[in-house]
Amino acid sequence: MPRTVKDLLVDIKDTTELMVDLAYSAILYNNEDIAEEVLELEARVLDLLKQIRVVSVLAARRVEDAEKVSSILHIANAGQKISSAAGDISSLVLRGFKLSEEIVNLILYHSEETVVSVKVPEDSGIAGKTLGEIRLHTKTGMRVIAIKREFSWIFNPDRDTEVYKGDLLFARGDPYAVPKFYEVVTGKAIQMPPEPEDIKIEELDTAVDLLIEMKNLSELAVDLAYSSLIYGNNDIALEVVYLEEVIDNMKFEIEKNILKSSSHFAEEQLKPLMSIIEIAYCSELIADAARDISEVLLDKMDVPVIFKEAMRETDEVLTLINVSENSPLNGKTLGEAKVETNTGMHIIAIKRKNEWITKPTAATKIFSGDLLIAKGTREGEEGLLRLCSTPAQLP
Repeated sequence: MPRTVKDLLVDIKDTTELMVDLAYSAILYNNEDIAEEVLELEARVLDLLKQIRVVSVLAARRVEDAEKVSSILHIANAGQKISSAAGDISSLVLRGFKLSEEIVNLILYHSEETVVSVKVPEDSGIAGKTLGEIRLHTKTGMRVIAIKREFSWIFNPDRDTEVYKGDLLFARGDPYAVPKFYEVVTGKAIQMPPEPEDIKIEELDTAVDLLIEMKNLSELAVDLAYSSLIYGNNDIALEVVYLEEVIDNMKFEIEKNILKSSSHFAEEQLKPLMSIIEIAYCSELIADAARDISEVLLDKMDVPVIFKEAMRETDEVLTLINVSENSPLNGKTLGEAKVETNTGMHIIAIKRKNEWITKPTAATKIFSGDLLIAKGTREGEEGLLRLCSTPAQLP
């Protein structure tokens, strides 16, 4: 049965986002199984792109139709660019380019969204239940992206996937939600791990700090780019352009600092440094793809209604919400309100009057009149709407 453009758009967005999550999981945990899955998904994206080209061309009968098709293909091609970058990151694992433990710990601790792996113990209260019943994402802000069950894998599990004793869960989400995730899965409370020490080689420490920032900003840029199209918001699209330029400059700074630090290492120790350069390059590609998506709006290309409908059916929805004066969030920090832990929605950016806060942290205060851009489950979106009281209206 032929697939629709909407179905293909949903599949492309979901698959490419999963690939990025899995690619970083593969490199941070040095896991070849996950890396190989990413490469298989890359081939899938190429097939999806071929399908959407055929379906789009067949649907274009007039000039107006052709203009809509053009924007859809532009977005799909950007998705393929993200897919390629994720594939390149995973290839590092398969070629033996392993990051050092101290670099991994810094990335896991300081990333805007971290990746954890937790084993389901024999006495776990979630064993025998489906992910839908457990509502891990909504309860903890952590989304399970893969499950290792003995010698087999389940990638991108859905709400009907049952959790078994002994499963190893890989999840992505807010670093501050990690203790809550551990507690729900294992039934035991843990504390946040202590902040890792800086790397003693100054240039390498600087390069790793910049790499973490690049990773965070490139993923943010993609979310903002999709948001700009969904809501027809030029301000958000221009913010993506700005972020892409910042990320370009960061890549050069990373390369410079890695070259300076290389004198401290023997030839056989250079692989982690080469990995940092490659990840930086791939992060830049992801940011370039985000800019490609936002330029659909900036170039005044037609954004079909079908695109907005498709974005409501993806695994994670993007939403814009205004904070009302009587909202319980008014005057509180994100940490105090525990927004992500309580709703499963990750606040990716805040617009306050004419200024953007593109890296809100637990210490960021929310005020009435703020415009929040958030992503998460549809159930979580409803919870955040209730907290904020007044949802932003679609144009």
